[in-house]
Amino acid sequence: MTDKLTERLFNFIESSPTACHTVNAVRALLLNAGFTELPETGPWELGEGKGYFTARSQSSVIAFRAPKKDFSAFSVVAPHGDSPCFKVKGKPEMDCGGLYTKLNTEVYGGTILSLWFDRPLSVAGRLGIRTQEGVRMQLVNVPRDLMTIPSLAIHMDREANNGKKLDPQRDTLPLLGGKGADLLKLLSELAGVNKEDILSHDLYLYSRARGTVFGAESEFIQAPRLDDLECAFSAVTAFLQSDNPENCTVCAVFDNEETGSMTRQGAGSTMLSDVIDRICQWAGKDGGQRSLAIQRGMLLSADNAHAVHPNYPDKADPTSKCGMNGGIVIKHSTRYATDAATAALFKRICEKANVPTQDYYNNSSTPGGGTLGLISGSQVPIPTVDIGLAELSMHSPYETAGREDLKHMVDGMTAFYNSVFFWEGNSCRID
Repeated sequence: MTDKLTERLFNFIESSPTACHTVNAVRALLLNAGFTELPETGPWELGEGKGYFTARSQSSVIAFRAPKKDFSAFSVVAPHGDSPCFKVKGKPEMDCGGLYTKLNTEVYGGTILSLWFDRPLSVAGRLGIRTQEGVRMQLVNVPRDLMTIPSLAIHMDREANNGKKLDPQRDTLPLLGGKGADLLKLLSELAGVNKEDILSHDLYLYSRARGTVFGAESEFIQAPRLDDLECAFSAVTAFLQSDNPENCTVCAVFDNEETGSMTRQGAGSTMLSDVIDRICQWAGKDGGQRSLAIQRGMLLSADNAHAVHPNYPDKADPTSKCGMNGGIVIKHSTRYATDAATAALFKRICEKANVPTQDYYNNSSTPGGGTLGLISGSQVPIPTVDIGLAELSMHSPYETAGREDLKHMVDGMTAFYNSVFFWEGNSCRID
């Protein structure tokens, strides 16, 4: 049985096959809630108590509520909207001996290549289109099973079960169709433009599988792109249902975390800093007051974490084991921005809201991946804690997590957004 919150998550994931579509899904939720879109390329006119958002490169979005002008601090939650997959190259069609057409692709992020075989896939992204006035960008998505990456039959590879190094230029190219199949022609018809007017594209393969609930007590969920759309959905949901009379609440969904965050729309860019600057200019805060609002606040860097694997428990830390449905994971590592102060404050906020938390440390023999917290902090030095939800099969095209944890994350983020906290020396009061 699927509860309403889980079903909303699955719908959000289905509408978000790429980072651009994630922003489009978030945009729809914000507009429905009465928020106003602000272009980065124009002036901003803000009003106290009103909600706003701005997007960069169609693939990152930052929303905020303009508080009273003498607001105390920034309360920020920052997940990411991209996921590991395959990106389509230019002139993508490749003839296969006059029998079939496959696509030329490259790997985006650190995905598990072997798990993409023999499953229904499609393509989505954006097109750069010629117009009489110049160019325009248009989102596209083929909402049907369009292609697959066929595996080699075991009869032709008797060593298939003994381990094999995959070559992404040969082994993982998807089968599009028969002789003469033309992806850009298909997309041009879908977009209502001439193929010749498609000047460029950012196109990605994605798994067509829909999320599902499973387990003896229906305690688990599976879906594509849980890393990190589960956190993105939770952040937007919490942001929209929160209310903080003292702080400026911010929800930032960044692109390109899976490739290092160093693009103009990634967490390593000036995007968050630019938005904070504009808010502070409106509020009449000078450089010193801006710094105070940053240092008084906190950022939740939200990106899913590793659960203990039932078949490989030795891969987990010996004393800090995280399980699905065990609550929000607070992530500790030299690769994360979490410190004792930010971890303690977030734990206390969750404790007051009756939201369970658990601590994650990497097994010292198996360093984990990084995330956007440290990178974002190089641009905006706000106190940061890295959090996530425990999951299995991270970076697979179909990941597993705990069904109860979705509500834990929404409740924990809501409690954070609603909290007003004041550091006084080495102590912090939470109102």
